[in-house]
Amino acid sequence: MLKRELFVTIFMLPFLLVAAQETTSVRYPTFQVDGTMKNKFEYASETGNSRFSVRNSRLGVRGYFTPFVSYRGQVELSDNGNFKVLDLYGSFEPVEGLSLSVGQIGIPLFNSYAISPGSLMFANRTFLGKYYIGTRDIGFLADYNFAMATVPVSIEFGAYNGNTINDPVWRNELSYGGRLELGNMTGLRSTFKFYDYPNSSTIHYFIYGADLRYQGDNWKVETEFMRRDNRAVDGEQLSAYYLQGAYAFPLNENYIFKSVVPAVRWDAIDEQSDEKGYDVGRLTVGLGFGLTKKIFSSILRFDYEHYFMNRPLDFLDLNDEMDSNKFTVELLLNF
Repeated sequence: MLKRELFVTIFMLPFLLVAAQETTSVRYPTFQVDGTMKNKFEYASETGNSRFSVRNSRLGVRGYFTPFVSYRGQVELSDNGNFKVLDLYGSFEPVEGLSLSVGQIGIPLFNSYAISPGSLMFANRTFLGKYYIGTRDIGFLADYNFAMATVPVSIEFGAYNGNTINDPVWRNELSYGGRLELGNMTGLRSTFKFYDYPNSSTIHYFIYGADLRYQGDNWKVETEFMRRDNRAVDGEQLSAYYLQGAYAFPLNENYIFKSVVPAVRWDAIDEQSDEKGYDVGRLTVGLGFGLTKKIFSSILRFDYEHYFMNRPLDFLDLNDEMDSNKFTVELLLNF
């Protein structure tokens, strides 16, 4: 008799659990999978060389353990062939609008549309998003969101090891930074940010900048300026800015491509603040073909980059193709 009751209980347990879950609006833990893949072909017109590459292949998961505790994990399966753990953190949300996160997380300095592969307007990042500093570190980040009249406001502040990802070193002095954001990603948005990075006896970067963007239904325009001063070396600094915009022309939903997206960008970078003009400038024009109804997302794009060299920069001289005019074909997939 006891064995039969035990068997019935075990057999019915899954159905009882399903019934109990269906009576609640949210089942914890929750999870949502996302990913990005960037495959491209590049041709450097000045050297005549070309290459295929899987520039990025990212897979992530996010969700909630409880209504007050969330998590985020993301790995890079192929950063030019290298595997990396990118995001790995948990967040505690004790009151509405406040999030306290600890782990490996982004620093409050860069905009996602300047560094995140799935959000870029072109196949290649801006100078500002590529050559300043790593975009993530291990540490703590506080984020408070509220409304000032009708304007959404976000204030972020974080403290970090000040080294790099996946390397929890001991530090005598931590890095720290903050950001003030006004507005949101739809409509008008502006941010002001800084980051103090005391890394070694020869590297103590203080970085600051501001940006402004506007996004309408089918178009967006973005501009940003950032400066990096090395407090450990007199006179060593780096400045960069960009201005870019794109417009999505919707097509018939029965077509293979859902939109046509022309885009243009000007960006520049400069190490010599006492010299007239920029060191290196770049004009990028592109034409994209949207693959889904969601604009500025999954896309097949064709870009051309033209470089204007006034003074050479060491980090752009690692190979002849880095500062060569380029044609790029890219397939970007987001899910």
